[in-house]
Amino acid sequence: MAAVADSRRTALVTGLTGQDGSYAAELLLEKGYRVYGMIRGTPTASLGASEHLRGQVEPVHGDLLEPRSLIAAVTDVRPDELYHLAAPSFVPDSWERPAQTLQAIGTATATLLEAVRDHSTATRVFVAVSSTVFGAAPESPQREETACRPQTPYAVAKLAARHLTGQLRAHDGLFACSGILYNHESERRRRSFVSRTITRAVAAIKLGLATEVVLGDLEAVRDWSFAGDIVRGAWLMLQQDQPDDYILASGVPHTVAELAEIAFTHAGLNARDHIQVDPRLVRPPDQTLQVGDPTRARERLGWRPTVTFEQLIQRMVDGDLRELGGR
Repeated sequence: MAAVADSRRTALVTGLTGQDGSYAAELLLEKGYRVYGMIRGTPTASLGASEHLRGQVEPVHGDLLEPRSLIAAVTDVRPDELYHLAAPSFVPDSWERPAQTLQAIGTATATLLEAVRDHSTATRVFVAVSSTVFGAAPESPQREETACRPQTPYAVAKLAARHLTGQLRAHDGLFACSGILYNHESERRRRSFVSRTITRAVAAIKLGLATEVVLGDLEAVRDWSFAGDIVRGAWLMLQQDQPDDYILASGVPHTVAELAEIAFTHAGLNARDHIQVDPRLVRPPDQTLQVGDPTRARERLGWRPTVTFEQLIQRMVDGDLRELGGR
C-alpha cells in the first residue's frame, strides 16, 4: 500500500529549547502543524523548555555558529514557515564576545535567509529582532519607523538581522518579516533575567528557603509582555498577504519596583521587608524610555495581549512556587 502523504503545514523553529521556541512549538502544534525544532545536540539531547513536547516535535540539528548545519536544516525540512527565534539572549554577554555575537545573530540570519532563497523559496520567514535596536532613540514610544541608535554589540547584531530581512525581502521577493520584540516573560524565562530573579526569590522566601533578594535599579523601566502572546503575533505575521515588520509590545511602561511589588503581594509578603539594593548593580539610566507602540500589529494583525502585566508576574510566581516544591 502506498504511503499516505502528510498534508499538514510544516514549521521549522530555531531555538526550540528556549522560552520563545517552546511557546511557538506549542502554538503550532495546537494549529495542526508538523513541527521541526532546531537544537544544537543530537535528537536525544535535552529539549530544554520544550522537553514536555518530546515526541510531538521532530528535533533537527542546527548550530548558529555552523552555517552548514543551518543550510542543511532548511533544505532537509523545506518548511512552509520558519520561525527564527534562536540567538544569544543575555545582552551584557555581548560585550565579552562581540565577534561571536555578530556571527550568531547577523551571520546566522543571513545564512537562513539565503538558504530559503536558494532552496525553499515558498517558505515564509519570521526573524526575531530585539527592541534594543532602538537604543538611544529620538522618541518614545518607538514605532517601526523610529530611527535606531543601538548601544551594545547585541543590538548592533540584531539591527543587522532586521536590515538583512528587509533587504532580502525587497531584493529577492522573500516573504520575510521581522518582529521587533520588547521584553517578554514567562515561568520559562532564564533565571539570569531580572523578572525571573525576582519571582524565583519571592517563591524561595515564601517557602522559607531565602530571606531576601538583591537587586539593582528599582526605577528601571521596561515594556513587559507574556511570551505566549509574542509568538502568537509572530504566527499572525506569516498569515498575512504581504510581509512587513512589526513591533510586538504592550505599549505600557512598568518599573522593576512595580514588578517586585506585584510578585511579593501575590505571595502574601511585603516587598520592603525582603529587597536589598546593591549600588554596584545599578546601571546608568536609559537615555530613552524603552516602550513600544504596537499600533501596526493591532490594526493590521488584530493582535492584542491576552495576559496583563499583573497576571504575567503572578503566573511566574506560581510557576516558581511549583518548581521549588511549594504547591
